[in-house]
Amino acid sequence: MPLEFAISAFVTLIVVVDPIGLVPTFLGVTQGMRPARRRQVAMWAALIACAILAGFAVGGEWLLRKLAIGLPAFRIAGGLLLFSIASEMVFGVRIVRQVNTAQKAVEEHASNVAAFPLAIPLMAGPGAITAVVLLSGRTNGDLLLLGMLFGVIALVGLFCLVAFISAARIGKLIGGAGNIVLSRLLGVLLAAMAVQFVLDGLRAVMQSAAG
Repeated sequence: MPLEFAISAFVTLIVVVDPIGLVPTFLGVTQGMRPARRRQVAMWAALIACAILAGFAVGGEWLLRKLAIGLPAFRIAGGLLLFSIASEMVFGVRIVRQVNTAQKAVEEHASNVAAFPLAIPLMAGPGAITAVVLLSGRTNGDLLLLGMLFGVIALVGLFCLVAFISAARIGKLIGGAGNIVLSRLLGVLLAAMAVQFVLDGLRAVMQSAAG
C-alpha cells in the first residue's frame, strides 16, 4: 500500500506539473539572464512551488471541511478539472497558454519570475493543488503516507529544478516537436488518472447513499 501510494502520487504530480514541458517557458521568462541568476530563479521557483503544495497537502482537507465540501465531491470536481487539463495537453492548448502566461510576465516586467509565473500558476497551479489535496485525502490521516506525499512533492520539485538548470540542453535535445509529443502522451495518462478520481468519488457517494 505505501509503495503503491508513492508511485501513484509521483506519477500523478510529475504528469500534472510536467517539468520537461515547462522548459520552453523557463527559457522564455529567463531570457537574457546570466547563468547564475537563472539557477537562482530555478531554485526559488522550486522551493516556492513545493512550499505551496506541501501547505495544501496539510491544510487542504481542513479547508474542505470548513467550506462544508465532502471529499467525494471534491474528488469528482478535481477529477473533472484534471481531465480538462489533460484535454489541453492532448490538443496542445496548454503549451500555448503557458507561453502566453510567460509573455505576460515579461511584458509586465515581473520583478520575481520565480514566484510568478513559474511557481504560480505553472508549477503549483490549480491542477497540481487539486491533485495534492486529492492525494492527501487518500492518506486518511496516516502519517507514513502523508510523509511519503511530502517526499513526492520534494522529488517533483527536484525534477523541476534539474530540468530548469539543464533547460538549454533539454530544449536542444527534445526540440519543439518532441515537447509536443511528450505533452500529448502525458495528457492521455493524466486523463486516465482523472477518470479514476471521478470513479472513486462516485463510488464513495454511492456507498454513502447505500449506507
